Formats: sequence, C-alpha cells, structure tokens
Amino acid sequence: MKITLLCTDSRHPVNPYLERWIAEADPSLEVELVRSKKDISDGTFLFLISCSEIVTAQDRAKYAHTLVLHASDLPQGRGWSPHIWELSRGASSITLSLLEAEDRVDSGRIWAKKVIPVPEHALWDEINDLLFTAEMDLLTYSVTNLASIVPVEQDPEVEPEYYRRRTPADSMIDANASIASQFNLIRVCDPNRFPAYFIYQGHRYIMKVEHADGE
Repeated sequence: MKITLLCTDSRHPVNPYLERWIAEADPSLEVELVRSKKDISDGTFLFLISCSEIVTAQDRAKYAHTLVLHASDLPQGRGWSPHIWELSRGASSITLSLLEAEDRVDSGRIWAKKVIPVPEHALWDEINDLLFTAEMDLLTYSVTNLASIVPVEQDPEVEPEYYRRRTPADSMIDANASIASQFNLIRVCDPNRFPAYFIYQGHRYIMKVEHADGE
C-alpha cells in the first residue's frame, strides 16, 4: 500500500508526529512525506495534514482515497483553526474528523470522528500533543480498517459555521482585563508561531505562559 502525507509547512509542530508515524509504520507500507502537491505521486492514500494548498480533483484522482484531518465536529466548524477558535471560547474538548477531500471545503464524507477531552489547565503544547496523537491514531485506523470503513455523508440538516483564518490580532490580550478572564485565549497561543501579546503605554509586549517546574 502506497501512502502520501502532504504537510505544506515544514515548521508545523505536527511534523515530529508524522515522522514518528512513518518510522513506526508497518514495513509493508510505502509512506512518503511531501511539502507540495507538485511532489505527490499516486497510491492508495493521500492524507492532507496542515495543508495550505488547494488540492484539486485532478490531484486527488491520482489516489484511491484523499482524506483530510480536521479538528471540529463537522459540519460545524469548517474553515481555519477550528479547535483554536473553540478552545479560546471555552470548549472543554476537541472533536477530530477524518473526511474525504472535496472541492467544497470540509464538505466530504466522514470516515471517523474522535472526541478529545482537553483539561482546562492544558497549554498550547499539551493541546497539540493530544490533537496530534489523535491524528496519528486516525491515520492508523484508516489504513488498518480500509476494507470495512463505510463513509457517512455530513448531516444536511445542520447549518455549518465557517471559521476565518486567524491573524495576529486574534492573539491580542487586553492589558486592562484579568488574566483569568482571558486564560482560554492565552493558553492556546503558540509562543513560537502565534504568540499572545498586549499593548501597554504604546508598546507591544509578548506574553508567554508555561507550567511551573514540578507541575
């Protein structure tokens, strides 16, 4: 079985999980990790993981199955960074969906869903670990259970909510509000890629939060 993982961002924190999944894959699997759709070949599976390129029907036709990992309970939460939007608003869990890629964003048939509880004290890196571990579980599930999986159409009675792409302004903290009232936003901000910040007396300050030693 030939499998392609397409992750267009070499700096994305999911990459170590992808590399470990490849290293631990069954020797009978032929797995490649590529950074651009121009580098895809053909095979049984094309997995789109943190992929920012548009993968067309012509691209998808090279594979028997093209699947997307999306961190929301589809059809709710289509679009960009759904788990960040939801956790920053106080959600206590993430629903991870494995679905077929289609031209209409996040509209394909569902192969599997996995609910991931997120502790209220978990910070961005711990949230990433929970999410990316679940993503690798669904990769394994789809490959292992290909013959028995029956994809399901998304519920047409549910009106989808679409999330826009986040910008640096979405990580801005109100210097005049309490930390407690903004903790859900602070804790999901990746300090390396999308740091939380605040403006005070005309100056911009980066805010980083981490667990104290021993916790």
